[in-house]
Amino acid sequence: MDMLAPEKKTHEEKEDLQQYHQKTGNCKKLLRNCCLVKRFFAWKSLSSKDTVEDEMEMATVRHRPEALELLEAQSKFTKKELQILYRGFKNECPSGVVNEETFKEIYSQFFPQGDSTTYAHFLFNAFDTDHNGSVSFEDFVMGLSILLRGTVQEKLNWAFNLYDINKDGYITKEEMLDIMKAIYDMMGKCTYPVLKEDTPRQHVETFFQKMDKNKDGVVTIDEFIESCQKDENIMRSMQLFENVI
Repeated sequence: MDMLAPEKKTHEEKEDLQQYHQKTGNCKKLLRNCCLVKRFFAWKSLSSKDTVEDEMEMATVRHRPEALELLEAQSKFTKKELQILYRGFKNECPSGVVNEETFKEIYSQFFPQGDSTTYAHFLFNAFDTDHNGSVSFEDFVMGLSILLRGTVQEKLNWAFNLYDINKDGYITKEEMLDIMKAIYDMMGKCTYPVLKEDTPRQHVETFFQKMDKNKDGVVTIDEFIESCQKDENIMRSMQLFENVI
């Protein structure tokens, strides 16, 4: 018997795989654009569509079935998508959790011409919902679920949490500027024409003035959401982070 021959799949397995491919075409496109998932699946080492399909085909479940079912109910991913996400996550992070250094390493690879350290720090804190210094698979999935498939309201809530650096329920002008500067530091040198050094501050001055309705020096979640929904320029600016997840 040829030990190198590929294992034959049952008819049920082939049908299951075919149905999965049909249902998740859009998901693959979304995931390919996500830096975190690119790293976990090592997309850059895949040379063809067939290889991507093979990677999905090989996905196995090591997560507890009950935990997987709970995540399926809580997130906007299917069971098959969660299996794939978990395999990539576990391969990259055998311990089952991601630390801040991993986030920094991921973003330094995808934005080598800029300084991504500060942005990776802020993003890590946004994913680390229980603030224990690590991001579990559950944290990772729930964050991605919102960012990739959430409603506008859910995405804005997530964005508010990102900008609320000290997690006190308010965004100050300084916090907003810190996030904006971090994004521009990471991406600014990759843009054409190169952004001016004072561009983040100019944007923050304009947007913060519009958001701070009662002029008390802080922006609440309600002020944030209302302003983003009513002003297209603010919405585009606040969603800038979506392009660098």
